Amino acid sequence: MAAFVAASTLGPRKDFARQAFLPHNVPFTLLGTGLLWFGWFGFNAGSALGANNSAALAFATTMLAPAATLMVWTMLDLFRTKRVTAVGGATGIVVGLVAITPAAGYVSPMGAIVIGALAAFPSYYALLFRARTRLDDSLDVVAAHGLGGACGALLTGVFADKSWNGLTDGLLNGNASQFGAQLLAVVTVMAYSGVMTFVLLKVLAAVMPLRADVSDEGLGMDVSQHGEEAYADGEGAVLILPDRVKIPPAAAVSRGGTS
Repeated sequence: MAAFVAASTLGPRKDFARQAFLPHNVPFTLLGTGLLWFGWFGFNAGSALGANNSAALAFATTMLAPAATLMVWTMLDLFRTKRVTAVGGATGIVVGLVAITPAAGYVSPMGAIVIGALAAFPSYYALLFRARTRLDDSLDVVAAHGLGGACGALLTGVFADKSWNGLTDGLLNGNASQFGAQLLAVVTVMAYSGVMTFVLLKVLAAVMPLRADVSDEGLGMDVSQHGEEAYADGEGAVLILPDRVKIPPAAAVSRGGTS
């Protein structure tokens, strides 16, 4: 919700929908996804605050749910475009990780697989819908984290299993009130996050600009804010001048073979 409100308030980048914004490095995207998945085991299993049954369950479900999301996501890609993409697969894994987080210590391994599989659908189609709008959500936080998280939280109220978590059952095990509690929590968090983000943005806007200057946006934030280029690539590089980026002359560097 914070991402949705911020993206809506700031508006799209100047070249949005007119220029393709391509991933910088697809192998690095996959590497980062793998590191994220590995770290997520500590994120979920560590929430048990001990090496116990709850931690073991959270660890197992954190493995299974993203695997199920990855499988469904790639099938959706395959049926829709006849191709499977690496970035799509990475996105599916993240959606699965987000979706299982609220449920990790409360559902069975089979429940985790079902949650991961179901979570793929709303996020996948929301991502396609977003691409046809003016919402410049460059990381698809709304589709992946927003809908993925909401879906996982709601499905926790459906698949929670007391025989596994020792605390409570969900809708499928006869406890409909748990689903109601999850629904109330999702709506409350969405409202709180959305309203508070909007208020904070308006407060910040009263004392500072929220957007980068148009010329800085065109030049690139690495150059205008840091006085350097993250990626120098031949003729596409920028000559960084000290008076342009307010850095000492000794720190000025040139790119592209000229000085």
